[in-house]
Amino acid sequence: MHKRSITAAAIAATTVLASALAMTPASAAPTTKAVPNTKPAWVSHATHLGSAANSAATNARVYLAPRGGLAAVKQAATAMATPGSASYHKFLTAAQYRARFAPTDATVRAVSSYLRAAGLSVTGVGASNRYVTVKGTVAAAEHAFGAQIERYRHNGLTVQAPASSLAVPASLAAAVLTVTGLDTTPKIVKPSSQPSSDPNVAPPAGFRNARPCSAYYGQIPAGTKADGTTPLPQFNGKTLPYAPCGYTGPQFRSAYEGNSTLDGSGVTVAITDAYAAPTIAADAATYAARHGDRAYVPGQLTQTWPNSFTHEGQCGANGWYGEETLDVEAVHAMAPGANIHYYGSASCFDADFLDTLGQVVDDGTAKLVSNSWSDLEANESPDATAAYEAVFLQGATEGISFMFSSGDNGDELAATGVKQVDYPASDPYATGVGGTSTAIGASGNLLFQTGWGTAKYNLSADGSGWTSVGFLYGAGGGTSSLFARPDYQDGVTSSAYRQVPDVALDADPNTGMLVGETQKFPKGVVAYDEYRIGGTSLASPLFAGMTALSLQSVGGDGVGLLNPVIYAHRGAFTDVAGSPPDAGNVRADYANGVDASGGVLYSVRTFNQDSSLATTPGYDPVTGVGVPNTGWLTALN
Repeated sequence: MHKRSITAAAIAATTVLASALAMTPASAAPTTKAVPNTKPAWVSHATHLGSAANSAATNARVYLAPRGGLAAVKQAATAMATPGSASYHKFLTAAQYRARFAPTDATVRAVSSYLRAAGLSVTGVGASNRYVTVKGTVAAAEHAFGAQIERYRHNGLTVQAPASSLAVPASLAAAVLTVTGLDTTPKIVKPSSQPSSDPNVAPPAGFRNARPCSAYYGQIPAGTKADGTTPLPQFNGKTLPYAPCGYTGPQFRSAYEGNSTLDGSGVTVAITDAYAAPTIAADAATYAARHGDRAYVPGQLTQTWPNSFTHEGQCGANGWYGEETLDVEAVHAMAPGANIHYYGSASCFDADFLDTLGQVVDDGTAKLVSNSWSDLEANESPDATAAYEAVFLQGATEGISFMFSSGDNGDELAATGVKQVDYPASDPYATGVGGTSTAIGASGNLLFQTGWGTAKYNLSADGSGWTSVGFLYGAGGGTSSLFARPDYQDGVTSSAYRQVPDVALDADPNTGMLVGETQKFPKGVVAYDEYRIGGTSLASPLFAGMTALSLQSVGGDGVGLLNPVIYAHRGAFTDVAGSPPDAGNVRADYANGVDASGGVLYSVRTFNQDSSLATTPGYDPVTGVGVPNTGWLTALN
């Protein structure tokens, strides 16, 4: 369908609107102003399919700018995080933030009136006046925003999106931060790693680690198969150890925190994921009791989620249960005295996660927020990143720090054909957490740590050698294509762009954490069981838990923007460099995922082979500035 020119129609509509709102005389052509961050970056290289039908449906969120603009919040957040500033660490409460920066009811009314006059229906207002939701036809949206909405073939889907930046009357421009939803490309985020799961069942499908596996690093040499008699070949002339069964809280605390008496008391760590595992409280309590973690006291683990969940099938809802289980049990393992507040998103879509993070900062009780999910930067749109940054900056003014897993596909080249990093880990106002392969010894001592990057070698059919499969997974990192280098990375990297990650902890699934979760096993058996899991999904909550101890050491107060603190205290992080003493571990896996009845598969999983990303002395794109050591526990003093 060929569409009429938008310009004249838009001017006519905005003239009537301006008159109705007494913004300009009815006889004068209104002045419009472009809304930043509203033209999808991908339209220039997508296949154009023509104009969207005038009667086609549109749904959008019009995000409202903080009073004084986002720049004012950036200035305040930066000053609060800058030693020597008059407002250093003078953070706001959530109520004080709303009183100072939140959009006013008058702004909501003015923007809503404009949108209604353009022919759109205003269907709701977000918490704290964060946004206005609208729906209507393509024609009405074009009238309201002064841009044509076209059809494209993008990411294998037929979608509609604005062909140019949106515009609103100049008198409203300062009130509008961005507009999301007119680009109908699904904005889905995924957990950085998750256990085996069948999306058609709840709870998730059962999984168990095969035997042999080691109780601590290096305990069992992989000289023979599980039967103890059938030999396994050496790898590069050396007998490697069997992979650990999965580290537990006491092992992680000993390796990372030493003999510290800090436990995170007085600090609340928020965790965001999609959906809510129905058995999490019981599972976490059982796990703690079995593995020497402190029992949860009443009220220590709390949960918040919306009235209903959506898109369960599309998002693999029960796959997120394992993510929540890992996050909760990992935070408690590192900070057994900290409070944990789990926030479950209504779905895995960006819009719902923005609401979830918005609730975290509106509640204002947590000082650390661990997020084990992400999406590719190429899938992000300027409108969504603007909305995310508004939440991160609100949190920063309240002393809240955000941590995001850096991803599990290395440089993403093998997965996407393009080297790129994940967002929101790449956002300058968030801390990207990368990963290591970590060896913890019999006495809880840290034997070695190296970059997480895994190449896989399967046992050959005749059992005489190992056959290369290639790169399997590794910590995400590299150079952002969206953000310039932030000041805190000056002198750390010569690149003009933001580098990811900032820090790292254990993430290798082969040296990962043992977690406990209720699962569904064959013959309909639903039971609690345990399995090893990793990914930067593990690294982020480990870092959040350890940082809870750092906050406890200064009275439980938050620090807001965390990255400037990290880069100013690089001595509190152990540089990860050099070759590990072992090339990797041998891993045994049940062919059916649950028991030996279907046989056992053997493979070598290597260390420090992360796609094109290298672990080097100094900052690197696998481990950032390094792994926090016991100096991090007192770095904020």
